[in-house]
This record gives sequence, C-alpha cells and structure tokens, in this order.
Amino acid sequence: MKQHLLIAAAAAALLALSTPAQAAECFADYKAKQDNPLRLHYGVIQLLGACQKQAARSEIQARIASDGWKLLNVLTVFGPEGLQERKANAGSYYLRF
Repeated sequence: MKQHLLIAAAAAALLALSTPAQAAECFADYKAKQDNPLRLHYGVIQLLGACQKQAARSEIQARIASDGWKLLNVLTVFGPEGLQERKANAGSYYLRF
C-alpha cells in the first residue's frame, strides 16, 4: 500500500511539473513600429502568460516597449508547430524579446 502511495505521489508531482512547460509552448507573431524615423518590424515572441490573443497584446507591448517599439497588431497566437514557417520573415525579431 505504501509503495502505491509513493508511486501516485511521484506521478502527481511529475504531472504538476509538466503542466507549466506545456503552457510555455505558446507563441505569437506581431507587427510593431517606432517613430522618428518610422521603422516597422514583424516579430515572433514566446508568450509567458496566457495563450490568448488579448492577453498577448498586453504582454508583447510591455516587452517590446523597453526598446522603444509600439505594438501595432497581434496577428496570431500559435504553438511550436508554427515557428519554422515564420522564422525567415521575422529575421532578427524572431524570439528576440
């Protein structure tokens, strides 16, 4: 009986530890700008918060603002399966922030 409890506890701990890692596998692509002179960029970013477009807006704006960028639009929120197809277009803004 004691051995079954230890196995169940270990399985529960492993499940609890794996859940945040799975949630971290969320990305978004976006467009941003700077003024004077006008500069635009397309980027891909890994989301640390909720994997939802509205939540991504706030998170992305806060993270890119430190470099003087203003978020124009969050295009999509996606999983790791969409990374490779966006890498070339994002260039130096691929997972930069």
